[in-house]
Amino acid sequence: MNFHTRKWVRPEDLNANGTLFGGSLLRWIDDEAVVYAMIQLGNQRIVTKFISEINFRASATKGDIIEIGLVAAKFGRTSLTMRCEVRNIITGEIILSIDKIVFVGLDEHGRPVEHGYDSVTYERDRFPDHLRGGR
Repeated sequence: MNFHTRKWVRPEDLNANGTLFGGSLLRWIDDEAVVYAMIQLGNQRIVTKFISEINFRASATKGDIIEIGLVAAKFGRTSLTMRCEVRNIITGEIILSIDKIVFVGLDEHGRPVEHGYDSVTYERDRFPDHLRGGR
């Protein structure tokens, strides 16, 4: 699991109980996961297709720092399935786990498009040249 994104839990991220609001955490996960899917599929037109059961295991409080981890689990014909885990750096606890998040790449008409990939890239070379400023 690659943990690249870290978030600082601030007062505006808390629920009425004074702990991290699940909606804020899910927004952070979706934001990070869609960017990861864009890079892996070489397509900026990505939609979230499916999120499996979300298992909240612990929480975080104001001032905690959390890490979001994602790993590509499976490449479909038009999709990418990944797993997610979030952990609290301060307490060491796993906050949340999600077994499946599925993203689908779309064409310019909003229809699923085949991407042709079957493995993870650690480069940004899957974007067409015109999206990378011709580099």
